[in-house]
Amino acid sequence: MKKQIVIAALALGAFVFGTTNAAAQTVSNPASTTVNLKLSDVISIDAGSVAAGGIVDFNYLTSDDYNTAKNVTVANSLIVTSSKNFDVKVKAEAANFVNGTNNIPVDVLQVQAVTGGTMGGTLKTVTLSAVDQVLVSNATLGAKRSLSIDYSISAVKASTVLLGKPAGTYTQKVKYTATAL
Repeated sequence: MKKQIVIAALALGAFVFGTTNAAAQTVSNPASTTVNLKLSDVISIDAGSVAAGGIVDFNYLTSDDYNTAKNVTVANSLIVTSSKNFDVKVKAEAANFVNGTNNIPVDVLQVQAVTGGTMGGTLKTVTLSAVDQVLVSNATLGAKRSLSIDYSISAVKASTVLLGKPAGTYTQKVKYTATAL
């Protein structure tokens, strides 16, 4: 019987001691992880912009064409993503539209930023030249900010600069850049 009392006492002691240890094990030391967000400034003209490889055609086929202003609007011409406010600049690659040895000065063309897209800022009209000019100033930062652009040639320029030039297609590349402020 003594054996049974000793075994019962040991069992009771083990039960009490085991319960105390179990309670102590429910509290643990906290663990923490550091999460870093490493940001870089970005500015990019989206490859999906219409201006990336786009073509704008002005056709002068009749006498009325040379006596009328012409305008071509290209919706979503530029799509820009920028982590800071930015300017959009425009310029021609060279001073003239070229057809073989024949030239037409690029200043026959007006380029205008127009409302209708998601790009904010001050929208401007510029006479095209081979020097960078601000087309949109202080555009608001953001993802996929879109801008529509009007290309126009006045009736005066058509009748005084284009009329009388040899027939053919005169070409010049117009370049756009976005610059963070």
